[in-house]
Amino acid sequence: MNARNVLIVDDEASMRRVLEIMLSRMNYRTWSAADGSEAFRLLQEQSFDLVVTDLRMPGMDGIELLRKLREAGLSLPVIMMTAHGSIESAIEAMRLGACDYLLRPFDVETLELAMRRVFAQSDLLRRNAFLAEQSGDSGFVGGSEVSRKVRQQVAQVAPTQATVLITGETGTGKEVVARAIHRASTRRDALFVPINCAAIPADILESELFGHEKGAFTGALRDRVGKFELADGGTIFLDEVTEMPAPLQAKLLRVLQEGTVERVGSNRTLELDLRVIAATNRRPVDAIRAQRLREDLYYRLNVFAIDLPPLRERRDDIEALAQHFVADIAGAARAVPITPPALAHLRAYDWPGNVRELRNLIERALVLSGGGALDAVHFPIEGGGPAAPAPTVIDDMQRVDLNLDQAVGEIESRYIREALRRCGNNKTRAAALLNVSERTIWNKLKRYGIDS
Repeated sequence: MNARNVLIVDDEASMRRVLEIMLSRMNYRTWSAADGSEAFRLLQEQSFDLVVTDLRMPGMDGIELLRKLREAGLSLPVIMMTAHGSIESAIEAMRLGACDYLLRPFDVETLELAMRRVFAQSDLLRRNAFLAEQSGDSGFVGGSEVSRKVRQQVAQVAPTQATVLITGETGTGKEVVARAIHRASTRRDALFVPINCAAIPADILESELFGHEKGAFTGALRDRVGKFELADGGTIFLDEVTEMPAPLQAKLLRVLQEGTVERVGSNRTLELDLRVIAATNRRPVDAIRAQRLREDLYYRLNVFAIDLPPLRERRDDIEALAQHFVADIAGAARAVPITPPALAHLRAYDWPGNVRELRNLIERALVLSGGGALDAVHFPIEGGGPAAPAPTVIDDMQRVDLNLDQAVGEIESRYIREALRRCGNNKTRAAALLNVSERTIWNKLKRYGIDS
């Protein structure tokens, strides 16, 4: 992992030098400032992991520096040190957000213990924030043969450091599998950082992934830590990696080959220790042919491949998944049964939205049932029955207008409308679902007069 960056603030040059030596021996990177004003300027220009500051200094002292940090919204741990200790100053420092308060003189062990305690606390807070985001993770549920195979693959690859490429239709649980790999790996105590490459505009994605330096572009008012840096020591999950622009794919290739990143606007190289798991709902061969995926990047990502089957190919898992989602959504305290007719109804459906669609339907059924047993009537799938077959206009050859172009247009229009409905009117995702380019779907929208 990267060495921590520590800013030392003290008006005595000899004390700054002593602290620099002490911290460098603990493998920290250090910067120094002679007073609070200089420290505040440095803190606005670059990122630090900790501030160790004297309390009493000419000009802006330690208490005022703390106050300025809070007013500016710069939340980072601060250790206050002074030879003039008092209960009042300690209370004031802690009230303003100081993590610890050391009386000088102190020895190396005391400082090291305080820093370890501070970093352990900040790491725990950061991890808890991510765990809160990731709550509701269901795991890969099911007892079918294909599900057992996926679990075997997870168990096989998790203890290694291999890069993993997960393929499968939208909603099959690619992120669930990625999280399972992380939880079973040696990196389980570090962060799992997911990012959806299709959901973030291309001009923002680079900064999200690699971070940026203050002033790198208009609006870059301060340094930003990218997702790769955030995942240092842990796992980053790149969902829909084939939607990443080609220039960023080249930068990702460098991360995989060299284990380094550079923030936007910086020429400083940061060494990282992380695992990359990528996923796509496209067939990699088709994505390469369509120039959506660099071939050299594919070979770097595809060290270990896991292909997730759609739910229609693992119907034996539907009952287990449905019961799991009921317990997860309703809570363990509420026992809500699913009737045999309802389970038969669910098994008969083709699940174009896969496991994600099943969870959404279970949640809706719990609302419709009012807390009672879930019956078939609570699952109005495709008008109340199993999935309708693919649309067709030739039901009765005697009554149909044999205009082929018009018939094809009607079918295309219906498919596009349905894809837009399932994707929340997101044109990029709808194009991916229909396996066409964005340009094609925009042309069809215009041709058929579909509101966009």
